[in-house]
Amino acid sequence: MKIKLHEPTLTFRHEFTVRFSEVDMMKVAWHGSYVLYLEDGREKFGAHYQGIGYEDYFRTGFVAPVVNLQIEYKQSLKSGEKAIVETRYIYHPGAKLIFEYIVYRASDMQEMAIATTTQVFVSPEGEMQYTCPEFFEEWKNRWLPK
Repeated sequence: MKIKLHEPTLTFRHEFTVRFSEVDMMKVAWHGSYVLYLEDGREKFGAHYQGIGYEDYFRTGFVAPVVNLQIEYKQSLKSGEKAIVETRYIYHPGAKLIFEYIVYRASDMQEMAIATTTQVFVSPEGEMQYTCPEFFEEWKNRWLPK
């Protein structure tokens, strides 16, 4: 299934270097390493757009597990290459977080992979939430365009 990118509401980019521990015997980034790149993207996004970082979840007692992940690999990153993950928040009115990602090779901004993740909110009691937690509503009011 081909991933169709949406118009993002908020974006954040960060650069990283592909480490030797992330490559396979052909010296290209192992496909599973991209999941870690996406995780790093969400973490950096949450630190930049304060209020939905992991510490914010822990403080409120909520968690937001990934319930859907799709990656479309286009080209391979190599050991030692610099890359950029663009993390894109896609607005959804429900109690979920949708992010899209574009992984670029930094030297020429060639798309290496695109991906999407969906997360849902789970209460401290372990129940999936069907309405947005208060802290997430506050975050949306702070950061999203009116």
